[in-house]
Amino acid sequence: MNRFFLTASLVERDALRYTPAGIPVVNCMLQHAGNVTEANTPRQIEFHIAAVAVGSIGQEVDRMPLGTMMEWEGFMARRHRNSKALVYHITGCKEFAKD
Repeated sequence: MNRFFLTASLVERDALRYTPAGIPVVNCMLQHAGNVTEANTPRQIEFHIAAVAVGSIGQEVDRMPLGTMMEWEGFMARRHRNSKALVYHITGCKEFAKD
């Protein structure tokens, strides 16, 4: 299974573009910061991750203000067929609700 959930802020966004078939696509960068426990040891995690949103979710991401904190849903895939680099493909999102 390749499902990836992430709480992160939208920190960069390219201009909305369209595929030759007319499907909207937007490339963006997400930033995550949080705490996890690994081997009973707390760790602080911070990273940026390249992402892409295709279709109606791409249009939604295009309208979001930078800095928006969201709960993202998607999957990981290679940037290109022969690439080793991964990109987070966004398939859904909702507003982040603090506990």
